Amino acid sequence: MPGLPVYKSVDDKRQQEIRNGAIQFLAVLHYAEEWKSGTTQLTPELLLELQRLAITQIYTCAGTFRDGPVKIQNVKHQPPEHQQVRPLVEKMCEYVNTNWDKTPIHLSSYLMWRLNWIHPFFGGNGRTARAIAYLILCARLGFQLPGERTIPDIIVASRDPYYEALRSADAACERGELDISGMEALMSSLLAEQLYAIHRQATGETEPA
Repeated sequence: MPGLPVYKSVDDKRQQEIRNGAIQFLAVLHYAEEWKSGTTQLTPELLLELQRLAITQIYTCAGTFRDGPVKIQNVKHQPPEHQQVRPLVEKMCEYVNTNWDKTPIHLSSYLMWRLNWIHPFFGGNGRTARAIAYLILCARLGFQLPGERTIPDIIVASRDPYYEALRSADAACERGELDISGMEALMSSLLAEQLYAIHRQATGETEPA
């Protein structure tokens, strides 16, 4: 059944989201660092853990795949039946693990779209997609990206380009194609924005008006 709320109030939920977000981000950095050992791979269990960290103490479905239907508002795409979730997630992980030689932007963009497309959870899909995409970007690059305002933060601050990139990839999937070029372009620009903020800090340049 869908996850039930366990927070006490709207303010309690907001505070828990802030705490969870910080804890989840630390976990992302930890797992990205582990990748340097050469033994870590993307697994469904890792995704479940990131989702658990995102919504624990908020909804009862933390750390579990959905066991029923789910709908996404204001989009044409409807996620697959819940019986397909685990196999699709496993196949998604396999794609990343067996295509590790592809560019960091491609792999992170693929996960950002594909996890949203599968929508494997009753809650926390977007937060988990952004977290795993950023994790894989850092892991594939081999280092932690500098910058206080990260790609996930920038997406949350301005969601429309993110949603448009998801819709573009969804439309291609309906045609039987894997075309995430829109998401790759977005991720590339977001990476540049995150790194440019470091350049501004290093040079003493003020924020653009």
